[in-house]
Amino acid sequence: MTCPVIELAQQLIKQPSVSPDDKGCQDIMIAHLQAIGFTIERMPFGDTNNFWAYRGTGPTLAFAGHTDVVPAGDESQWEHPPFEPTIRNGMLYGRGAADMKGSLAAMVIAAERFVAAHPNHRGRLAFLITSDEEAKATHGTVKVVEALMSRNERLDYCLIGEPSSQHRLGDMVKNGRRGSLTANLTVHGIQGHVAYPHLADNPIHRALPALQTLVNTHWDDGNEFFPATSMQIANIHAGTGSHNVIPGKMQVQFNFRFSTELTDSQIREQVETILKNHHLNYTIDWILPGQPFLTAKGELVNAVIQAIDQYCGYQPELSTSGGTSDGRFIAQMGAQVIELGPLNATIHKVNESVSAADLQQLSRIYQRVMEQLIQ
Repeated sequence: MTCPVIELAQQLIKQPSVSPDDKGCQDIMIAHLQAIGFTIERMPFGDTNNFWAYRGTGPTLAFAGHTDVVPAGDESQWEHPPFEPTIRNGMLYGRGAADMKGSLAAMVIAAERFVAAHPNHRGRLAFLITSDEEAKATHGTVKVVEALMSRNERLDYCLIGEPSSQHRLGDMVKNGRRGSLTANLTVHGIQGHVAYPHLADNPIHRALPALQTLVNTHWDDGNEFFPATSMQIANIHAGTGSHNVIPGKMQVQFNFRFSTELTDSQIREQVETILKNHHLNYTIDWILPGQPFLTAKGELVNAVIQAIDQYCGYQPELSTSGGTSDGRFIAQMGAQVIELGPLNATIHKVNESVSAADLQQLSRIYQRVMEQLIQ
């Protein structure tokens, strides 16, 4: 007898939905949800397919996720073709198995079981699905959230199916994420011949002390939920490619992963103060991919902890580690946001895989969260 969770996961994996091309994954999900009475609103923006689906009225529990995947890379390195889902030794292999088509299947089947058992549930069950999470994330969840907020849609709880587990299913859930702030700095000098430095102004020499100050700066101590803010230089570029030319400019890119102890405005102000104190001639462009967010203990956290304890026999660790996720957009709606999904050991790797038993268990956990919050 086949398992509906695994069967649906396989259908989704078969679609080569490299970001932002959905390749029909959302049509598959929508067919399941329409069959159990969901209202579907397709919300395409640019090159991205999104949909918002809901059933019932009242306090809203949304399940969020993405149908897009990262490229498979050199397919000859895969033991099985990446878009031909294969089960071997209890593991489901395929691009997106863990990130995050397995979670999407678990959500949809959980909703089917929940609605069958509770057709007149008291709250509203919703889905917010995008195909633009793995790439630019500019026409996906952020746009859907903007549209929902513009019409005063209410979102109380949101569970995102990102692969949060570390060593065993449910051992870690994300109840927040650090903010991300990127600086693109250009230090201006005067180009010249290396044999005549007095006729030039080397931007590399001028910038190095300032960069060292930035690297050595203690930004904050973090708090009980977040580690201390981290600043990392990602790219440095200067020069014409010639060994005897002093460059006229130097470009540096650095990123902050920051806690709720700082605002992005405070970081910008402190950085520019340091640059000015070193008397640099510079221009700087800032990019803010996301603000930090945190869901403290409350109804959603408690429901997730109870569901994991019931089905796994242990309680999860609450963590804000890792990179950004679409939770940073959804949190703007004032919703409690949690990320809970399968093991992340193979995500974005060759031979991505997930335990079939874990997906079945995950679907039961999702269903239990539904029962606690909107039954």
